[in-house]
Amino acid sequence: MKKFNRSLAFSMAVCLGASTVLTGCGTSVEDNTGEEVEITVSNELKAGENGEVYVFNWGEYIGDGVIEAFEKETGIKVNYMEFTENEDMYPLLASGANNYDVVCPSDYMVDKLIKENLIQPIDKSKITNYGNIDPEYLKSAELFDPGNQYCVPYCWGTVGILYNTSMVDEEITSWNALFDEKYSGQILMMNSLRDAYMIALNLLGYDLNTSNEAELDAATDLLKKQKPLVQAYVVDEVRDKMIGGEAAIGVIYSGEAIYTARENPDLKYVVPDEGSNVWIDGWVIPTNSKNTENAYKWIDFMCRADVALANFNYITYSTPNKAARELITDEDIKNSTVAFPGEDILSRCKAYNYLTPEVEEMYMEKWNSVKSN
Repeated sequence: MKKFNRSLAFSMAVCLGASTVLTGCGTSVEDNTGEEVEITVSNELKAGENGEVYVFNWGEYIGDGVIEAFEKETGIKVNYMEFTENEDMYPLLASGANNYDVVCPSDYMVDKLIKENLIQPIDKSKITNYGNIDPEYLKSAELFDPGNQYCVPYCWGTVGILYNTSMVDEEITSWNALFDEKYSGQILMMNSLRDAYMIALNLLGYDLNTSNEAELDAATDLLKKQKPLVQAYVVDEVRDKMIGGEAAIGVIYSGEAIYTARENPDLKYVVPDEGSNVWIDGWVIPTNSKNTENAYKWIDFMCRADVALANFNYITYSTPNKAARELITDEDIKNSTVAFPGEDILSRCKAYNYLTPEVEEMYMEKWNSVKSN
């Protein structure tokens, strides 16, 4: 998951009323886009009546009221825990000391967990709503989860350039703009090792998952040449700086670009022609899960169209759930190529693979040389 302060994302509260019929009771809630969302609760059960499930997810990465809706419908008590980085989650899962039942890692971490036998294959027959996941995103997930055997996509996005059309007198289509001297002091570069190298490697025509040291050296040289042009290396701060007109061009994640465009209509997002990263976060079930059947019920609930829509409206990061997208009534969002890029964009994007510890160390050493240059 790309790490952001989602307190600025859409806020939504879901009121859960009692229901005794299968069609259930739902409450329509209008968020600040005018979108109405309804989560239907089909049963009236006491949480814990049908056991429990331990969920480990990113902070602020689920819609308000969704957990309560799941508990009320299933009678399963949710023990919900949050993490802020894949690298913080990993040792807790790997130690085996914490009996998590369902976890939401990012693409490259899923790859690592598969290789270390820390997660189990998914039995798709237990996920009745699995068909709601758009095959296009399942195809993207194949790079880190061949055959889509271990992971059910939850949220996804791309990395691209955000530029201020009132400060830039050209249409930007290439990563080259980040290395153009005419934007000196007006460039916000990503303070993220993999994303920074992804940009340089794509611009040089290399694989963004390369472990070739000569290619990494070339990318390092390019990043060092860029450094004098950079106003700041940022992650979260890019959003507010671009909204406020403090820079002309910056690197940003697509979910944040959706928000910034609402705050400043002069801002435009583009995935450069050379290619970029498409990241996917998804649900996995640890090998040592103690409540596996309830984990499947959780994943199935998250794949439901109304629930996926509620999560999308709160988080602002794109949903791979095609049934949820069909429920969106705001045509601008529904047809947004930022939120839902087509094959013409996705075909030039790749997911990150897990790098071995040795390759990770090589990347880190070279990145440190860039930052200290």
